[in-house]
Amino acid sequence: MALIVQKYGGASVASCDLIKKVADRVISCKKQGNDVIVVLSAMAGETDRLIELARQVQPMSDPRELDVLLATGEQMTVSLFAMAAKEKGFEAMSFLGYQVPINTDSSYGKARILDISPERLDAALKSGYIPVVAGFQGVTSRGNITTLGRGGSDTTAVAAAVALNADLCEIYTDVDGVYTTDPNICPNANKIDRISYEEMMEMASLGAEVLEIRSVELAMRYGMPLHVRSSFNCNTGTYVIKEDETMEQVLVSGVTYSRNEARITVTKVPDRPGIAAGIFNPISEANIVVDMIIQNTRAGDLTDMTFTVPRGNYEMAMDIVKKVAKGIGAEKVAGDQSIAKVSIVGAGMRNHAGVAGKMFDILARHGINILMISTSEIKISCIIEEKYTELAVRALHEEFGLNHE
Repeated sequence: MALIVQKYGGASVASCDLIKKVADRVISCKKQGNDVIVVLSAMAGETDRLIELARQVQPMSDPRELDVLLATGEQMTVSLFAMAAKEKGFEAMSFLGYQVPINTDSSYGKARILDISPERLDAALKSGYIPVVAGFQGVTSRGNITTLGRGGSDTTAVAAAVALNADLCEIYTDVDGVYTTDPNICPNANKIDRISYEEMMEMASLGAEVLEIRSVELAMRYGMPLHVRSSFNCNTGTYVIKEDETMEQVLVSGVTYSRNEARITVTKVPDRPGIAAGIFNPISEANIVVDMIIQNTRAGDLTDMTFTVPRGNYEMAMDIVKKVAKGIGAEKVAGDQSIAKVSIVGAGMRNHAGVAGKMFDILARHGINILMISTSEIKISCIIEEKYTELAVRALHEEFGLNHE
């Protein structure tokens, strides 16, 4: 007997008929002798619908009240699932975040899980129930409802698996697993059978949307194996596990891209201690994440500073930087939203030289200019003009041998 946590995303529970099919899958797993805890997202599109309702009443919605509203999406799916399981002759019990409880900090809309008390879920299992947990939500020490941000149900599932010392956490989506790149761009992209936590974290942070990055980070910290698979078939998906020697033999595991990028350049910045902090601290205080940073020294103790931010934060970041630039005597601030980031990821990069040179050569041969570069032990990212995104992805995917089975 194994204890398995199964998480189903919004597309998997988008209708009552689909919820019934999920119940069949869970019951089948239980009939095999396993204990199962189910974590559910809201129905596909439900969270966006609730956000729009809030905007109709209060355009700049109060964060606390918005979280109370958004949490109702998962409340609906867990109750419907419990009913579906009961109708099929199996006992199930729904739990909202505060009923578990899933304890979080008080950052409304992007709360972080502090801990999960496993006692009620464990008691339900021992009584023969299928516990059904609302993903994406938790509760503060003061009893306020919080939500975890987009993809938060993944994190709920992994945290529950860790708290109950589960044998496996299965993440069910509308795709068969993690692919070497986006199949919509490369139809011959291949499903990856096994990938390391670190590679998956890089891919998630660089644009791959199969798993939420915090869930992978949590799984890696506690060694919780993940299985990403489709809820619409019974195929084996992708296992996200601890790195082993076979993974290190693969030079590049995947190619990712992100169009959610914008570039800001501040020219003729005085080159003296404290200037960089003066630019980036106000951006950080506005909760804007800065990604790549390049500094080019000019003559006469001046420098140009270029960095990237999420495209959704571009206007706010530009306003902040223009004010800072005026205060420090910089020449001007320029911006560009027509860029994209393409990246290659692979554990094998640690032990192979020349990977960056090969990537740059591939892009050059296809007439793609590199605007910025960022690297880590197992990834290389390049900022390019957005119009070349698909060409870059296809070229890198093919020439690093990912088209082959």
